[in-house]
Amino acid sequence: MVDGFAWWQSGVVYQVYPRSFQDSNGDGVGDLPGLLARLDHLVTLGVDAVWISPIYPSPMADFGYDVEDYTGVHPLFGTMEDFDRLVAAAHGRGLKVILDYVPNHSSDRHPWFVESRSSRDNPKRDWYVWRDPSPDGGSPSNWLSEFGGSAWEWDAATGQYYYHAYLKEQPDLNWRNPEVRAAMLDVLRFWLDRGVDGFRVDAIHHLIEDEQLRDNPPNPGWREGMSPTRRVIRVHTMDQPEVHDAIAAMRRVVDSYPGDRLLIGEAYLPIDQLMAYYGTDLSGFQLPFNFHLLSTPWEAKPLAALIDQYEAALPSGGWPNWVLGNHDRSRVASRLGKAQARVAAMLLLTLRGTPTLYQGDEIGMTDVPIPPHLVQDPWEKNVPGLGLGRDPVRTPMPWDGGPNGGFTSGEPWLPLGPDAARVNVAAQATDPGSKLALHKALLALRRAEPALSVGSYRRVSAADDVLVYERAHGGRRLWVLLNLGRELRTVDAPAEGAHIRISTHLDRDGEPVAGSVRLRPNEGVVIGQ
Repeated sequence: MVDGFAWWQSGVVYQVYPRSFQDSNGDGVGDLPGLLARLDHLVTLGVDAVWISPIYPSPMADFGYDVEDYTGVHPLFGTMEDFDRLVAAAHGRGLKVILDYVPNHSSDRHPWFVESRSSRDNPKRDWYVWRDPSPDGGSPSNWLSEFGGSAWEWDAATGQYYYHAYLKEQPDLNWRNPEVRAAMLDVLRFWLDRGVDGFRVDAIHHLIEDEQLRDNPPNPGWREGMSPTRRVIRVHTMDQPEVHDAIAAMRRVVDSYPGDRLLIGEAYLPIDQLMAYYGTDLSGFQLPFNFHLLSTPWEAKPLAALIDQYEAALPSGGWPNWVLGNHDRSRVASRLGKAQARVAAMLLLTLRGTPTLYQGDEIGMTDVPIPPHLVQDPWEKNVPGLGLGRDPVRTPMPWDGGPNGGFTSGEPWLPLGPDAARVNVAAQATDPGSKLALHKALLALRRAEPALSVGSYRRVSAADDVLVYERAHGGRRLWVLLNLGRELRTVDAPAEGAHIRISTHLDRDGEPVAGSVRLRPNEGVVIGQ
C-alpha cells in the first residue's frame, strides 16, 4: 500500500471464476478448496485482492447468478467452513477477498419468490415486480430480456406477469419495497461479518425499472445479428434515477465496517452516465467498473482520447479503474492477438487507477471453441448462432501440461483449450520470456513505483500507432511507450538520461535511452531515470 491511499487505490484486483479455477474433488467443477490450494499463485503473481464470482446455493440456470440463498455456499463449491478457511488463508497472505453480490434478481426457487408467487395476497408478493396484463391481454410492456424474448413471464396460477431482466428463472427483486432493501442490506452485513473485504455488485444498472412501465422506444440502429434485446433502447429498464439511493444505502453499510471495505459496481454505460455511480459527494461505488477499453478501437488516438475523456469526467476525488477482460467478454488475446495482448497488459497495469485482471489472462489464454453438444451458457442456448455465448471465456484454468491441465482429475465441465499443454502456469513459470513472467514483472514494478500505482497521468503523444504517457508521484517520473502496430517505430525520448525499466519482450531491462527509443512491432516499454 502507499501512504495516504486506500488499499484498493494502489492495489490490483484478480477475478476468479470459481467453476473454472481449480477442482479439488474430481467432479469437474472448480471449488473453494481448489481456490485455497492455488492462493499462492496469486501471491506470486503480485495481485492484492481476489474477486470470486458467485458461490451461493443456486439451481445454476445462470451458473450462480440465480441465487437461491444469499447467505450460504453451494455444495458444489464446498461449505461455509471452506469459505471461512479461504478468507483466513487469503488474509494471512495479505490478499483481500471480494464477493459477488447479486441484488437485482434471485432464483425463482428462492423461498422469497416461492412465497411471492403463491398468491396475490402473500406478504412477499410485492418483493418482486408483478403486474396485470395489458388491456389486450398481453405482457404489461415491450420490455425484453437480456437473454432473449420478453422480460415478462406469465404466471397462470395468480393471473399476473412477473418481470425478469435476465432468465425467467431470475425474477427481479422489487427494490422499491423497503423490506426487500432491508433484507438485501442484511446480506451485505452477513458476509462483512465473516471478514469479506468488499463486493462486486452485479448488474446494478438494472436494479430499478420505470414505475409507469412505459415501453422502451425502438432502436433504429438495430441490425440482424445483434442481440435481440437491442431491438429497443432500454431507457425505461436501465439506469433509473432511483438506483443511486439504493447504492448509497449499500455504501453506508460497507462504510460502517473498518478496513476500507470496497464496493465495485457493474454497469455497462457511457462515461457521462457512469460517473453518476460514484454518487453525490462520492457516496456511491468507490469503483464503478470502467469497461470502455473493451469496446474502444485498439489504436493510439482513440485510446488516448478515451483516457482523456474518462479522466476529465471523473468527479472530484473519484478514483479511476480499468478492465480489459472478464467472464462475459472475449479474452484479450483473442480480441487483440497474442502479441498485442502483451502490450495490453502493460497498458492495463500502468494506467492511473485500479486494474482488474481476469483469471488466465496472465498466461495468455484465448477463447476456446465449444462444440454445440457441450454448450452450457443459457444465453447461447436462447439465441444460438449470434456468438453471444460466454462459455469460450469461462473454460478451465490450465495449471500444468498433465491431463486436463491439472484442473481436475475428472471430466471438466467445459473443455480446456487445445493449447493447454503449452499455455499453462507451470510451463510459463520456468520461461523468463513468458506472458506470466511479464505480468509478474509489471506487477512488481507497479508495487515498487508509486508513480505507477497512484501517480498522476499525463498524455505525451498519440501518433503513428504509438501511445506515450507519463506517470508521476513524489518527484518520480516514468514514461510508458506503447507500439500498438506491427511496424518498427522510433519515438523521441521523453527524458534525457533515462533507461528502460521493462519491455513487453522482457529483454531490454536497463538499456539506456538517449535521444530516441526504438520500439519493435507490438512492443511496449516503461522508461525512467
